[in-house]
This record gives sequence, structure tokens and C-alpha cells, in this order.
Amino acid sequence: MRIGLLTEGGYPYVSGEARLWCDRLVRGLEQHEFDIYALSRSQQQEDAGWLELPPQVSRVRTAPMWTPGATGSGGSDYSGHSAHSAHSAHSGYEDGVRGGGLRWRARRRFNALYAELVEAVVCGAPAGGAPGGPGVADAEADRFANALYGLAELARHEGGLGHALRSEAAMRILERACRAPGALRAARAARVPDLLAFSVHMERALRPLSLDWYDDASGSYDGGGLGSVDLCHATSGGAAALPGLVAKRFFGVPLLVTEYGVQLRARYIAAGDADLSAPVRALLAAFHGRLAAEVYRQAAVITPGNTHARRWQERCGADRAKLRTVHPGMEASRFAEVGEREEPGEPDTLVWVGRIDPSKDLISLLHAFAEIRKEEPKARLRIVWAMPRRAVAAAAGGPGPERSEDPEAEAYLGHCKALAAQLFPDEAEGIHAVGENPVSFEELGGPEAPDLADAYGAGSVVVLSSVVEGFPISLVEAMFCGRATVSTDVGAVVEVIGGTGLVVPPRNPKALAEACVALLRDPERRDRLGAAARARALELFTVEQNVAAFRGIYLEIVSHCPVRREALDDAGEPLPFSHPPEAHVPGRWTAPGGAGAGGTWLAGRSAGAGEPSWASRSGAVPEGQAPEAEMSEAEMSEGDAGPSAGSGSGSGSRPGAGVDDGDDGAGREREQLAGVTQGSGERDL
Repeated sequence: MRIGLLTEGGYPYVSGEARLWCDRLVRGLEQHEFDIYALSRSQQQEDAGWLELPPQVSRVRTAPMWTPGATGSGGSDYSGHSAHSAHSAHSGYEDGVRGGGLRWRARRRFNALYAELVEAVVCGAPAGGAPGGPGVADAEADRFANALYGLAELARHEGGLGHALRSEAAMRILERACRAPGALRAARAARVPDLLAFSVHMERALRPLSLDWYDDASGSYDGGGLGSVDLCHATSGGAAALPGLVAKRFFGVPLLVTEYGVQLRARYIAAGDADLSAPVRALLAAFHGRLAAEVYRQAAVITPGNTHARRWQERCGADRAKLRTVHPGMEASRFAEVGEREEPGEPDTLVWVGRIDPSKDLISLLHAFAEIRKEEPKARLRIVWAMPRRAVAAAAGGPGPERSEDPEAEAYLGHCKALAAQLFPDEAEGIHAVGENPVSFEELGGPEAPDLADAYGAGSVVVLSSVVEGFPISLVEAMFCGRATVSTDVGAVVEVIGGTGLVVPPRNPKALAEACVALLRDPERRDRLGAAARARALELFTVEQNVAAFRGIYLEIVSHCPVRREALDDAGEPLPFSHPPEAHVPGRWTAPGGAGAGGTWLAGRSAGAGEPSWASRSGAVPEGQAPEAEMSEAEMSEGDAGPSAGSGSGSGSRPGAGVDDGDDGAGREREQLAGVTQGSGERDL
């Protein structure tokens, strides 16, 4: 099948999020064809280049989520297999982002739709439910969705909405919505600079609507766009899933959403860290909450990476029936040598591995180690760290050397080193020996820790002291190495450990110290926990299980939600009678009953059709009332004799034939029902 892989700030770029698991997924599913649709986050990310792509990637299309320095065309669409060739296929904004001035009628249409969208955003928060109950929340969600898809349709016809979203008219619409009764309290306090800042964020968030990715030209030289794929797989929510929403709305392409870190939660945290005013933060939270709810509502399947992410998704409106937990897949072979060693690491050595960040709470770890040294004077602590890095463009335009991009991390590392020197002065075994600090800071890739496997293999216990954590990758790596672990109870730690390690509360140095001492004093328990941890990691967190899970989900979604396209003959004309009649009957009408096995899947389809005409007559009977055609047994008995008695053509006439044209509709209905009943009885006999 043909998969449209939707990414934001990651694959196929060499830096960013989700690039590793996406690359492993694409390489593992070599029987499928992949089209990559990537949104980049910065000029530096694009300058750093791409990962080496496998042959099953047929094309890559990119677009910036940042503001380009100049407009132009080219550099956005890459097609081919083993060798990707570039061609310029767009005009207007760079990388396929379009957006010229709108005509008068289109401007009026845009103003009405944008007003609907903004009013739905500022009326309340969808994640916790809007004031007034679920009915109000559903109405506002539908209002937001209708406006969003209306803007998408307008962008398809008019070539983009870039200028309109930045226009003075859009600003006035936003201001009126914020001043209207019922708006968020924080929105009512917004000033002009706040409205300007929010408009910039809105234009960037809605930029995927203005892309030229949504054609269904399957027979064109470039293979068509998202309308020609069999399945859209968004690697995160938010902007990455927005093209999938458009493809589902206009072409019926099913959408799969994978979130290993919940995008809405990341937006909340980023808005809190950024230098934004309270009104802007409130408006952004409301918008991204509405968008997340719509993504979850339209997705055929949602695959969180852990229970922690799953709870967030359910809280934000995801249907529990659509959720399938798929753990991230990690390469276990690189840790096989360390994990299969019979001899353990240094018995008195604790190891911490991770990137330098205040959320890792190394301060509590150092204070805990001070307590450990009181009980175990020979204990040592190795802190193996990696600094966040990025590729910087060189003068010639290519990727240059890497440098640290987070001064806060460097300052935090310096503070930790100073605290370690204060808590643990250099010690020597004798008066002629050189003093040595029991805490060492070693950069990953240096001579002391050349790779991750050596870092984990250097000690007997691996420690994680974080106060904030999503999916603890370092913990899984330690489990692959067969090491006993002591971790804080944050994020998905308990789910990952599953009883194969010790878990303590965060920000509790005393509890962390007691757990570490317990393992340092009991080598048999360490070995037992390490072996169990390695077995659990090999069962749940390998690349093979991840790829197998998505292979099954792909087939399941496509089998339940196939994309219906017109079959063409050799001349490119629609082929008549290429689909059976039942293929045109949408299944949404079966959803309210919920009795059918495929009711849930059919209810999720939105290929643009509603109820079939025969299922929704103009004279439909109200719910709970017996339909007019249902008759008593006596009436049914009369009806059984009706066709032969009243037809005038004998018993060989067809069911329901010979009914006088002057009869009323109810009589015709009874005669037809009687004939059908008689016919079915003959077949049963």
C-alpha cells in the first residue's frame, strides 16, 4: 500500500523529533511505498540535511513552519527512489506554501469562516469540557471543525490563505471575538500587541492548509499528493496531523495518529516557558486544544507510546476504543554484548546517563549520593552526559560543526560540578596517593565513555532521578544491558519498569539513597532484577515489535476504511460499473444502533456522504414509534394472499405486482412488504 507519512520537525531531517523511530519504521516496512510530507521548524534544520532514505521512499515534500527570508519556488518537492531528484513545482511562497490576495467574494467567505473559527476558540477550553455541558462542547467542536474545513476548501480554490491570515481584517475579527460576551476571561483582557502575537501563531499553525499537497492526480508525473495515498500516518498531533485531516475530509483517506509525546502537552509547556503574555497563552491553549480534539475525533486509530500519553489523549477527547498502545522500538543489538556478559560491572558504581537539563534533577541525585557514601564509603557515581546540539550552517551554505544550543544546560552542568566538588572533596587512600573525587562527569563520546553500551556497562546500578519524563529511553537502554535500575516515579517509568527495578518518589534524595544502598548491598538481587529487566525490554521495546504492530494496524485500517477512487480505463476516462452498488452505500447510518460488527469503523468514515436515500425518507418515523409498515399477524395473513388475489395475473406474478395505482402509499407499502415476506418464506422452504 501507499503510505503518506506526516512529520513536523523530524524525519527525514538529521535533527529533530521522532526521526529515529520513523526511519526504523520505514526501513522495516519495505513492502509498502512511503511518501514523506515534512514540516521543518528552522533554517538550521533544513541546512543540516536529511538522513539517508531507503528505496521504498518514493517522494519527499517539505514546507517550512518558520518564516522564510525570501519568497520563490523550488527546493520543496523531491521524487524518485534510490536517487531523489529535485524539481521546482510551486509558485508563491517557498516550499509549496501559497497565499496571494483573495478576490472580493473569497474575502467575504474568508471573513465569515475565520470569524467562526476564532469564536469557537475563544468561547472556552475543549480539553476540560466547555461550560454548559457536553452538548455545548459538541456544538462548539462542530463549529470549529466546519470553519477549519471551510478554510481548507477556500485555500484549495484560491491558492492559499497566507496574506488573508495576516491581514487587518483578520485582526479586527479576532478583536471582536475577544470582546464578545462569553469569551475567555483572559481573551477579554488581550491588548493589541497580544492580538498581533496570537495572529502570528495562528498563521503559522494554519499554514498547512495553504500547501499544495492535496491533489489526487494519481496519473500525473509526480504520482499525485495526499489524495492518492491509501493511508495518512501522522507522527504527532497538531500541525503534522492537519494535512491528514484535510486529506480525510476531501478524499476519504483514513488517518492514523501516533504520539510518543503528546503534542498538546508539549504546547502547554512551551507556551509557559516562552515570553508570552497570559492572554496569548490562553488563546494558544484553547486553539491547540480544539485542534487536538478534532484530530482525535477524525483519526481511525490513535497509537500512544505509553499509558502516560494515553491518559493525556483521553483527557483531551480521544475515544478509548480508538487507542492502541504501541511502545517505541529501539535497537537492541547495540547493547547485546553488554547485556550478555556474565561478569557484572563495577559492583560499587552507580551510573546516570542522559542529557543535561534541569528536569533531570541532578541536584537531588548528588544529595542522595552524599547519603549513600555514609552507608557505602566505597561507592562511586559516574554521570555520563550529552549536551543538546544542533548543526550550524557554514559560510558555504552547507552544514557546519555542531555547537551547544542551550546556554541554560551549560550553566546547569557547571552548577552540578560545583556542587559535587563542594559535597565530595578529592579523597586519597594514603598520604602519598593522588586525591580523586568519587563523582565523575564524563561526556558521551569521550575517552571515558565512547558509546552508550560502555557507559551502562561500567556500573552495576543505573539511576534515573528526573522530575519530568515522558518515555524514559535511557531506562530502556539500561534494561537492554541487563542492569538493575532505581528510578523516580514520573511519566511512563512504572509502565516501562514493570516490577524489574526499584521506583521512588521524585525530589526525595533520602528515598533514592535507600533504594541504591539496598541494591549495592545485595548482588544476587541486582543480578535477578537485571536479567528480568533485559527479558522485559527484549519482549516489549524492540524495533521488531514496533514494526510488527504498525504493520498489523496499517492492514486493519485499510481493510476497514478503504479509499474509494474511480477506476480509469486506458484512455484515462472513468470506467463504468467498476464498483458494485453496495460500495457506494456509506456506513454512518449503522452507527447509532451500534449492533453491527463494523459499526465503529463505518461511523468513523467521512468520505463526504451522509445517509443513503433509502435509509432516510422524507416521511421518516420518529424514534421510538413503530413504523407504518409494521403490521399485526392478521394483516400479514391478508398480505400473504394479496399478490395472487389482486394481481390479476395468477400466482406467477412478481411480489407486489398488480397493485392499483390509485391506492395510497400505505397500501402500496403493505402490498410490497407482504410480497417480500412471501418470497422470503418460499426461499426458506
